[in-house]
Amino acid sequence: MTHRNIRKALWQTPMLILFALAIGLGVNQWRSDGLALVGDPAAMASPGPGGAGPPKIETREARRYLDQDEILFLDARPAHQYAEGHIRGALNLPWPQAETDFIHMADQLDAAGIIITYCDGETCTLSHELARFLADMGFGDVRIFVNGWTLWREAGLPIETESSQNG
Repeated sequence: MTHRNIRKALWQTPMLILFALAIGLGVNQWRSDGLALVGDPAAMASPGPGGAGPPKIETREARRYLDQDEILFLDARPAHQYAEGHIRGALNLPWPQAETDFIHMADQLDAAGIIITYCDGETCTLSHELARFLADMGFGDVRIFVNGWTLWREAGLPIETESSQNG
């Protein structure tokens, strides 16, 4: 092989790869059953140890539930983070203390038709652990709003802080 043929092959190889990639992306886009190129963070988030657990909801569904009396949002984050800001009307039940503290809000939990747990961050497992705990305690309809606090704020939905509740 001559020097000119090697240079030509080195130029053609990346072009062939780019051409094949473009064709593959085009076919994937055109097909009705194409593969997702970017994953849904809520679907990809780990449910934590112990399996799938309670179902996950998205921002649109969480927003629909905001003004319904039979829905209870539970913030699984530590109390100081809850005080800095949380979903309007949400109660705080930090996961590490849930086993001892949930008894203090048992009446509110019993009255809820749906309990939605949330925390902050795509990899946060506090809401998963809290939801699984509540389901194990016999609460029927428990759901997880993965990365709830971040997604809620990004959507510009109503929030509260400890000072807005007390003032």
